[in-house]
Amino acid sequence: MLNLFNFLKKEKVWDFEGGIHPPEMKTQSNGTPLSELPLPHRFIIPLKQHIGHEGEICVAPGDRVLRGQPLTFGTGRMLPVHAPTSGVIEAIGQHMTAHPSGLSELCVFLTPDGEDRWMPLDPLPDYRQHPRADIVQRIHDAGVAGLGGAGFPTATKLKGGLRGVNTLIINAAECEPYITADDRLMQDYAAEVLEGSRILAWVLQAERVLIGIEDNKPEAIAALKQALGSDRDLQIRVIPTKYPSGGAKQLTRILTGKEVPHGGRSTDIGVLMQNVGTAWAVKRAIVNGEPITERVVTLTGEAIAQPRNVWSRLGTPISHLLHHVGFTPAPRQMVIMGGPLMGFTLPSLDVPVVKITNCILAPSATEMGNNDEEQSCIRCSACADACPAKLLPQQLYWYSQGGDHDKARAHHIDDCIECGACAYVCPSNIPLVQYYRQEKAELRAIDLEAKRTLEAKARFEARQARLEREKQAREARHEEAKQRVARADNGELAAAKARVKARQVTEPDEATLEAQREARHAQARLRQAEAQAETQPVTRQSVDPRKAAVEAAIARAKAKKTAEKPAEAVPDAATAPDTAADPRKAAVEAAIARAKAKKAAQAEGAEATPAADSTAAPEAAADPRKAAVEAAIARAKAKKAAQAEGAEATPAADSTAAPEAAADPRKAAVEAAIARARAKKAAQAEGADAAPAVDSTSAPDAAPDPRKAAVEAAIARARAKKAAQAESDADAASRDAAALATAAHFAVENAEQAQEQANNANAEPEQAPELNQPDDARKAAIAAAIARAKARKAQSSTTLED
Repeated sequence: MLNLFNFLKKEKVWDFEGGIHPPEMKTQSNGTPLSELPLPHRFIIPLKQHIGHEGEICVAPGDRVLRGQPLTFGTGRMLPVHAPTSGVIEAIGQHMTAHPSGLSELCVFLTPDGEDRWMPLDPLPDYRQHPRADIVQRIHDAGVAGLGGAGFPTATKLKGGLRGVNTLIINAAECEPYITADDRLMQDYAAEVLEGSRILAWVLQAERVLIGIEDNKPEAIAALKQALGSDRDLQIRVIPTKYPSGGAKQLTRILTGKEVPHGGRSTDIGVLMQNVGTAWAVKRAIVNGEPITERVVTLTGEAIAQPRNVWSRLGTPISHLLHHVGFTPAPRQMVIMGGPLMGFTLPSLDVPVVKITNCILAPSATEMGNNDEEQSCIRCSACADACPAKLLPQQLYWYSQGGDHDKARAHHIDDCIECGACAYVCPSNIPLVQYYRQEKAELRAIDLEAKRTLEAKARFEARQARLEREKQAREARHEEAKQRVARADNGELAAAKARVKARQVTEPDEATLEAQREARHAQARLRQAEAQAETQPVTRQSVDPRKAAVEAAIARAKAKKTAEKPAEAVPDAATAPDTAADPRKAAVEAAIARAKAKKAAQAEGAEATPAADSTAAPEAAADPRKAAVEAAIARAKAKKAAQAEGAEATPAADSTAAPEAAADPRKAAVEAAIARARAKKAAQAEGADAAPAVDSTSAPDAAPDPRKAAVEAAIARARAKKAAQAESDADAASRDAAALATAAHFAVENAEQAQEQANNANAEPEQAPELNQPDDARKAAIAAAIARAKARKAQSSTTLED
């Protein structure tokens, strides 16, 4: 009755299909407590010791480090690795690692200093007072990974199970032969294993925690129950011994009766599994603040004299461990990392211990059974009967060997847990697991290439879509701009046209600008002529002031006419009053009159007869310039006659002339020219030997002092300049005055030349026409008039002598 009651009280367990019962071979090592080994002379620490990418290196050669100091850092699956002891970083380079391929990976070489000093630790015994996310981060920073053999990062696994997990399974089955690392850990550190399980349950908020352990570990079961005591938060489930009951899917089936879906994970059914060694490492990371720097490793096999379990620092060479347990290699000796079913043969004993290293097996030549060569498959189906994953190993073998990847995938080769049960029962000694591993690697490479292709295609399509969007956006903006222009209001167009027209009106055209430039040039030439008229004699002047005045006036008229009306005719007599009001128009009219006078003078020629002179006199009188010259000559004669007779000429003429000269700048200029001529004539008369009558009459003329005459001439010029500056609108008048003064000066010089000819040779009036030879007709006419006047004067003096 009591046995029946205990049977009913016992928790139900389920079974899975397949499986085998190989010799356990566990008693060789599980009877010896855990022990410490001396430190090696050099540590080889691979940067990648788990599933995922290695972290970033944070040390350099020559750095001194302490035990537990991180050598790398990273996030997600990039777990850090830590220094297993204190010492100096010797180098960072490639070295062979624990992998069936025997390839090299990046490693850190550490030389221990023998002190084995820890870095400052940060224990957290009251972890329940902190957020669960902080606890998960501490587990990640401690570098904890699955120590059962898979090496999946524990923190990443916990993050994926924070929601929807109601059952936590602690895997203590350790079903593979020879391996006793978990068994010995539970016997010696049962309390720490249970505490680590409680931390994991608290982080996951699991409703129940199941510890599954095979019934071939009675010492470990007793130690766990003793450590658990009366607590009921954890449940210890003892299961039958069967390989591979320690597989994740198989143990989940045994303890819960649930099946993990194909292609899924145990979290999909609310279950999460952790290893016994992982639970111990979590306790050390949280409660003690220690990162993972060591683990329990089983050293067993008939080639080892002292099989046992030892605490092995990560990075310790395998040769160092075997040396301290009495390893005696035999010919063709093999050393396996892991168990005989799921382990792999090491390519060298210099490879280091990593986080997933749970056993080093050194069997003898006869211990591993039949080593016959591989033979052909006999289709016995023993492999299918033994497969715990309910697969068809024979078909997977054909597809893997023939490279038929699609059919291998269709037969769910990814569900193979590589337990080795099929290869163990195969009578043809076919290494089926090796074929499956190779096919899985090829499928992963194909999937990776397909993923890269899809990513490249997605990037290309995204680029094409972006270019199309940009093109459509440009076209939309262009169309919108066209519509804005089309919707533009007529008023805006009219305003724009008006502004253009206004700019065209305000901005002078090319013809107007050209006329204005000509006017400015003519004005500049006129100023140059005026300056020369005041400072230089006529014979040395390069520009004719009269001509410059005419050109300036004409240029101004053209500029004004072009600016006002492009096709305006010359004003006629009807518009004369308006023209007179404008000084520029008056200057133009004066210039036109002078041009007409010049043309008339050229037409007359130069006749020296008195009749011609008498007929020419009215015409000359008609020209204001000639009239002014004749008036100046008359005044000069009158003054000279008055000086010769002793004075008694009518003072009224002088008195009336003086105010006129003072007021009229042209008269002042004429007087200045006459004064200069008289001074020159007086200087010439001193050395002349004329007739007695002429000398007697000329004596009064010679009496004046030349210097006095020059002073008078300078005074007269100053008066003329002052009068010219006093006039407010004397622009045209001053130009006419300068022209008249120049003409008078030129006339006086010609008169002096004629007088010299008369005094020296008593020239006849018929010689006067020779003066008409110069090119300028005006100068010739003036010279002729002066010659005639001198001839008449000579005749009158001859009559008086008679």
